[in-house]
Amino acid sequence: MTPVRVRPFHRADRDQLTALVNAHAQAVVPGVVVSVNTVLSQLEAEPGEFIVDPWVDQRATLVAEQRGRVVAAAHLLRYRGDGDVGDSYRDVGEIRWLLYWPPAPFWPDTEAAGDALATAAVTWLQATGARRLYADGTLPTPGVYGLPEQWPHVHAVLRRAGFTPGEHAELVLLADVSALPRPPSPLAGLSVARTLGVNGTRFTALLDGRAVGYLEVQQRGDAGRLVAQHRLADIGNLHVDPAHRRRGIAGWLLGQAADWLHLGHVDRLLDYCSPDDRGYRAFLRQAGFHPLAHTTRGWELPITTAS
Repeated sequence: MTPVRVRPFHRADRDQLTALVNAHAQAVVPGVVVSVNTVLSQLEAEPGEFIVDPWVDQRATLVAEQRGRVVAAAHLLRYRGDGDVGDSYRDVGEIRWLLYWPPAPFWPDTEAAGDALATAAVTWLQATGARRLYADGTLPTPGVYGLPEQWPHVHAVLRRAGFTPGEHAELVLLADVSALPRPPSPLAGLSVARTLGVNGTRFTALLDGRAVGYLEVQQRGDAGRLVAQHRLADIGNLHVDPAHRRRGIAGWLLGQAADWLHLGHVDRLLDYCSPDDRGYRAFLRQAGFHPLAHTTRGWELPITTAS
């Protein structure tokens, strides 16, 4: 077996780390590419996580090296234990992501690097006094979070390290904006108002001047975080008043948003839903969304404390 050296991340590793991040991201979301600066920025802070990120007290990034090549990397977070921190994150240590190249004929023993890195990550987090350990796979790119099914090699390493998945899972779906339906207004007196919403630009359906539903879309890749040719957005919220459902309002709102995104040269739209939400899944499928990934969340390693 090729010897494995686990050590702290060095800035000279940035290109190899970015290649590792992009390869894992592209297995989930086609064509997505993040820059070196984007990867380095996530190691320092995650401004988009404006609730959780301020709770972080310590950060560390480790890499595993074989024959001079970075074959695995992990980013670690230690959350504070004071009263300002949410209960589920208080004194928690988290593997924010752990990635490694799967075995290949020309490099068959990368699993050893993944295992060594996972062991080192757990050791580092336990040394900080963390009372609970989480694992996740949130990368600095849209649509990649939790532990996607496209990373079975990462699942295996975390399981061998003692982590087990939680019960929460989500589906990640993607649509080509140009292919989304643009149905005509399904009701007389229906109009749309465009405003700033909670999660992006809000399109409110007004029936004779009264709000009966809304859809929010949020463009992703702010400040040049993505360098791919495609521009992406998320559906942030979609709601139709119960009394006005099954009348075509949701599909009409989606078409209104699609026209707006097209004007801004945003060509792909992401959405997320529970695997159990059959009604919403059917709506998205009919609108032209394609499933990309089934991702599991809530991975945790129980810590046994001495009494």
